[in-house]
Amino acid sequence: MSRFSTRTDWDVGESSFAAAVREARAAAKHGGRPLSNLTVSNPTKCGFAYDAKALLAPLKDERALMYEPEPRGLVSAREAVAKYYAGHGAGPGEGVGVEDLILTTSTSEGYSFLFRLLCEAGDEVLAPQPSYPLFDFLADLDDVRLKSYPLFYDHGWWIDRARLEGAITERTRAVMVVHPNNPTGHWTGAEERAWLEELCVRRGLALIVDEVFLDYPLGEGGAARSFAAGNHAALTFVLSGLSKIAGLPQMKAAWIATLGPEDAKREALARLEMIADTFLSMNAPVQLALSSWLSRPSWLGGAGAIQGQIRERAGRNYGVLRRLAAENSERLQVLEADAGWSAVVALRGWTGEGDLAEWLVRERGVVAHPGGFYGMAERNRVVVSLIGPEREFVEGMRRAVGL
Repeated sequence: MSRFSTRTDWDVGESSFAAAVREARAAAKHGGRPLSNLTVSNPTKCGFAYDAKALLAPLKDERALMYEPEPRGLVSAREAVAKYYAGHGAGPGEGVGVEDLILTTSTSEGYSFLFRLLCEAGDEVLAPQPSYPLFDFLADLDDVRLKSYPLFYDHGWWIDRARLEGAITERTRAVMVVHPNNPTGHWTGAEERAWLEELCVRRGLALIVDEVFLDYPLGEGGAARSFAAGNHAALTFVLSGLSKIAGLPQMKAAWIATLGPEDAKREALARLEMIADTFLSMNAPVQLALSSWLSRPSWLGGAGAIQGQIRERAGRNYGVLRRLAAENSERLQVLEADAGWSAVVALRGWTGEGDLAEWLVRERGVVAHPGGFYGMAERNRVVVSLIGPEREFVEGMRRAVGL
């Protein structure tokens, strides 16, 4: 008998892709071919200009010396989050009020709270594919079975509605949506949203919506509507946080907005409050700083704002991709994205053995994420980050295409 839980019985051995990257980096350090890294997605390491003084000053608030446990989070912090949603057309009376919010240290913790709220051990949650693989680990840790429903590509990404509904069983408790999706950049359109909400009402399911990339549209389409706005016939949970909104993954601040029919919402919030009270996760300095970080014009909305810098960088790099694809259509395809920091690209006609991402590392000195990392079956697809420095991005993509 193992002394360890089966829920952590993961394969943690080095993959052949990871081995290829490790070997290529070691070779580069000893005078070998330099690597072009197209996977850099940590905004604090991408060369953006952070206003350090304005960012760090709120952490000196002396009120943080007083311990005042608030299971849902300090009122001042929740007011700041509610104002953020008001800016997205989901203010009090229209979507998110202070009383609808539960603060967490991360969206990962938010997912865990929701899995505990909605599921018995062995129950199912439907999640999109392609999508970020973290969800599988979170589900394992909470004894939840994650089942995928496909997004398919046809001049843009779409939810496969028939297969999503066909995946529902008597053990299904919720449908997850990532809006916009990571890595595909798929917006869940108004018609898809209406269908999802009707489905959840009809089948008695909750809707969990991850909106961490909501503020980062690509191209000229503009921002999409938050799921927090409007009416909510289904019990709906919207997750987001500072990691993407303010480019601050290190500050560990996120939240769950709970919406839906009044009775169901009231009971969900009461139960979530008990879960949050058990963990009391977010620290006081971050909660007290939240109102400054979310409301400071020079930080988020003014000249030089971090969101503006990230959007501009992602937009330029996405434009580079599209031009390269237009000029080299026989070699490169860029799958259309609506928003986010990533893009899916395909090398047309690639027929190499094994995995394309590993081949790119070994043969062309380029690091891109394998499509299979996100659940893509197509062997010629990889995922690249759009927020790395532009010169390095251009060089890496040209090498990847063989130019």
